[in-house]
Amino acid sequence: MSQCAYCKRRPIIEGFKPFCSKRCADLDLGQWLTGGYAIPTEESGPDQHSNPEEFDPYKPAND
Repeated sequence: MSQCAYCKRRPIIEGFKPFCSKRCADLDLGQWLTGGYAIPTEESGPDQHSNPEEFDPYKPAND
């Protein structure tokens, strides 16, 4: 007998597979929508495209 993918306590109900209830299905969806399930990434330096004027190679230097 399989267990609920969210609470891991109760058996799966066919109508809510892979969850045991609508509640567990909704709680899992809420995690996805609020960013609770996120893939960690490595942060890089400042985005060169966020402010193009700062990184414009053709802009004259300020004296």
